[in-house]
Amino acid sequence: MAELQLDQEECIGCEACVEACPEVFGFDDDETKAFIIEGADTSADCVEEAIASCPAGCIAND
Repeated sequence: MAELQLDQEECIGCEACVEACPEVFGFDDDETKAFIIEGADTSADCVEEAIASCPAGCIAND
């Protein structure tokens, strides 16, 4: 099974993934970084859209 990963060090805080897939990605206002919501359904259809929309390329589904 693929594991969704988000490299927060590479995240630029644009929130594109949150807009594309809010049921899987959240945003930490203090850190200005996106994160994967604990317990989220990472197989949701919108995950691939979020990966494609990320300008930093910091989301992977390996």
